[in-house]
Amino acid sequence: MANVSLIQNIGLVDQATGQRTSTINETTVATANSNIFVTGNWFASSSTTNGKSWTQVDPFTLLPPAADGFCCDQVTLYEPVRDIWIWILQYLAVPGGNNVFRVAVAPGATPSTWHWWDISPRDVNPAWTDRWFDYPDAAVSSNHLYLTFNLFDHTEPRNRWRAAVAFKMPLDLLRAGADLTHQSFTTTSVGSLRLTQGASDSMFFAGHTTGTKLRIHGWPDSSNTVGSFDVQPGPWSAGPYVSRGPDGANWLGRPVDPRITGGWITGTRAGFLWTAGPRPERPVPYVKAAVVDVTTQLMVEEPDIWNTESAFAYPAACPNAAGVVGVSLMIGGGPRHPSHVVGFRDGGEWRLTVARAGTDGPPDEAWGDYLSCRRHHPNTSEWVASGYTLQGGTTRRHIEPQYVHFGIG
Repeated sequence: MANVSLIQNIGLVDQATGQRTSTINETTVATANSNIFVTGNWFASSSTTNGKSWTQVDPFTLLPPAADGFCCDQVTLYEPVRDIWIWILQYLAVPGGNNVFRVAVAPGATPSTWHWWDISPRDVNPAWTDRWFDYPDAAVSSNHLYLTFNLFDHTEPRNRWRAAVAFKMPLDLLRAGADLTHQSFTTTSVGSLRLTQGASDSMFFAGHTTGTKLRIHGWPDSSNTVGSFDVQPGPWSAGPYVSRGPDGANWLGRPVDPRITGGWITGTRAGFLWTAGPRPERPVPYVKAAVVDVTTQLMVEEPDIWNTESAFAYPAACPNAAGVVGVSLMIGGGPRHPSHVVGFRDGGEWRLTVARAGTDGPPDEAWGDYLSCRRHHPNTSEWVASGYTLQGGTTRRHIEPQYVHFGIG
C-alpha cells in the first residue's frame, strides 16, 4: 500500500508574506525547477532556491494600477511546454462601473518580468456597465488558458449574482506577449464554475444546478462551442456547516458553502470535489466527490472524503502525469484545530496525511475560500500544494501559509 511522502513542507513566515495574511487566505502555488511562486488573498511570495529563502512580492504595487486598485483574489500556474508563469489578479471596481481581472505572464526561468492584459465585464458585453468579476479559477489545456469568474452587480442591489463567465485564451499568444484574443462563454443557470486540472485537447468545468445536480460543460480547444450535460450525484446537502475545534470555534462559520473547489480530468473521467453538509452516513461536514465519464455522460463513482469526528473542507485536486489524483484540503473540528492535509487516491482509497497541524481556531469563525494542488515541474509524478494554518495565536500574523511538495511513498 502506497503512502504519502512529504518531500518538502515549508511554512511561509512574515518575511515572505509581509503579514498580509488572513483566515480567508485563498492560497495557490506553482513550481518550475527550483522556482516557486505562492499567492494568497493579499500577498504573493517567490523563491528561486527551492524554498530555502523567500522574497515578498507585492501584488498592490509590483504591476501598474488598474480599475480602482488591486483587490484580493489571485491564482498562479506554470505552463511547462511554453515555459511561462501565469498570474491572475483581481482588481476593485471603479465607483459606478467595472472592475478588471489581469492576466499577467512571465516567460523563462523565474516569475519576474511580466507582461499583462486587463479584461473588464464591459469588454465581454458592452451592456455590462455596472458589473464586477469575482472568484477566479484557472487551468490550462494543451493549447489554451481557461479562466472562470462569477459576475455580480456593482450597483444596487449590490453584490447580486448575475452570471458565470468562462474564458479561453491561446497560450502561444500569451507566451508571445501579442495582442490577446479570447473567446468567452456565459451562463445564468450555473455559478462558481470549477475547471479541471490535467486537461489536454478539451477543458471540462462544472457547477451545481438548482437542487443537487451537477452540470458538466465541455469546451474543445478546437471549437467555440460549449456543450453540457447533467448528472445526479448521490444524496448530499448544502449545510449546515458546523465543526467546532478544541477551543469551541466553528471554523466553518463564515459560512462555508457547496461551491465546487476541486476538479480534474484523466482520460475520459472528470472528477469534482466540494464541501457538503452532514447526513446520516456522514456525521460531520465532508468532501463530496463525483467522477463522471465525459463520453458516456454517466456517473462512474463517488469517492467521498470523510471521517466521523473532524470535518473536511475546501478541497483542491490535480492528477499527476500518470493520472493519479492528488488533493490539498483542510481538516478541523473535534480534537483538531484547522489543519492542512495532502494526499492522493490509490487503489480506490484516499491516502492522506496532515502536512501541518494548526494550533488554534479562528476567533471570527471564518476560513476559506480555496486552496490549490498542481503537478510539480519537472517531477510530474509528484505534486505541490498550498494551504495554511494558525500557528501560536489567533491574529492575522499567526496565519502561516504552507508550501508542500509531496509524492507517492
